[in-house]
Amino acid sequence: MKIHEYQAKEIFRAAGIPVPPGRVATTVAEAVQIAGEIARPVMVKAQVHVGGRGKAGGIKYAENLEAAKIWAQRILGMDIKGLIVKKVLVTEATDIASETYLGIILDRATKKPVIMISGAGGIDIEEVAAKTPEKIHKLTVDPRLGLLPYQARALAFTVFRDISLVRQVADIIMKLYEVFWKVDASLVEINPLVTTPINQVLAIDAKINIDDNGLFRHPEIEAMRDPDAEIPAEVEARAAGLSFIKLDGTIGCIVNGAGLAMATMDLVKHYGGEPANFLDIGGSSNPEKVLTAMRIILREPGVRAILINIFGGITRCDDVATGIVAAFRELHPTVPVVVRLTGTNEAAARKILKEVELETAPTLDAVVQKAIQLAGLSEE
Repeated sequence: MKIHEYQAKEIFRAAGIPVPPGRVATTVAEAVQIAGEIARPVMVKAQVHVGGRGKAGGIKYAENLEAAKIWAQRILGMDIKGLIVKKVLVTEATDIASETYLGIILDRATKKPVIMISGAGGIDIEEVAAKTPEKIHKLTVDPRLGLLPYQARALAFTVFRDISLVRQVADIIMKLYEVFWKVDASLVEINPLVTTPINQVLAIDAKINIDDNGLFRHPEIEAMRDPDAEIPAEVEARAAGLSFIKLDGTIGCIVNGAGLAMATMDLVKHYGGEPANFLDIGGSSNPEKVLTAMRIILREPGVRAILINIFGGITRCDDVATGIVAAFRELHPTVPVVVRLTGTNEAAARKILKEVELETAPTLDAVVQKAIQLAGLSEE
C-alpha cells in the first residue's frame, strides 16, 4: 500500500524527523489559505501515487499568494500518468545547499533491511544505480541487533564531513529505521534530504510503502488509503481478491499463483512479447474472479491478446472454465484469447470450454507462443 507524501511526512514528524511546515489542500482557496499562514514562499506539490510529478509539472515554486493560487489552479485536476490530482501539499520552500538520497528497503535476497545513502539526491535512485552505482553507499542491517548508532554515523560520514551535519543525518537515519519497522514498511525514502545554508537538515520529500500483509496491525494507516489516487483497475482487482499490477505490454495475462504468473511473463518476454499486466487469481476457483479479471484486462486499449494459464491444484480447472465462458457471454471480447488449463478437473474444463470458440494450447511454451502469434507479434 502506498500513502501520499503529506501522510508520510506526518509519520516522519511524529517520529522526530524534521520536515518543513505544510498542509494538504483539496481546493484552490485552501491552498491560498495555507500559503498565507506559512507567510513565506511555498512549494505546491501534486499528491498522486506516481513518480515524475516534477517533470509532469506537478511541483511548482510559488513566491507569493498570487503564484500559489495560479499553481494550485493548474495542478488541481491535472492528469499525471492517468491519475487526476485531487490534492496538493502546500509546504514551505526551503533554501537548499545540498541534496542527499536516503532510503531503506527490504532486500529479499538477504531478508534484511538495507539502508542506502547517496550524495546524488533529488533524482531517481534507479538512474544513479544504473549510471553511477559507486555513488550509493549501502548497509545491510541485522534485524536481531537493529541499527546501531555507530553504523548510522558511518553512513552519514560517507556523504558529509561537517560533524554537525553528520550528527543530524545520523539521528535522522536512526529515526527512519524506527519508522521502517514500526509501520511494517517495504520502503521508506527521503529524496531529497537537504541541508540548508545555515546547516539545518530537512526531509523535504517523503515516501512510505506499507507491506499489505502488515496492515491488520495498523488500522490507522489502512485508513490513509486513497483509492482516488490509485490506478482504478488495481483498486477493482484488490476488491475482488486479485493481485494485479498494470504494465505497458500487449499480452494480457490471467494466471493462478504468483510463481506461475512470473514464469509466464518471463516466457512472454523470452518469445518476443511484452506482458500487459501481472494478474494472479490466487488459489480460489471462484468463476467470478475470472470474469472480473477478464473485465479489467479488456478495458486496457493496448491489449492485443489475452493469455490464460491455469495449473489446477487447489484451483479447479472446471470452475475457471465456467468463469471464462461467463466472461465470453457477458463481455464479448474482441481480442483473441488463448487458454491452457491443466490439473484438477481438466477434462471437465475442456467440455465446458466447447461452449465458446477460443484457442487452446497444451503446454506453457505453446500457450505463450500462440498468444504472441494471435497478437500479431510473430510470423509463426
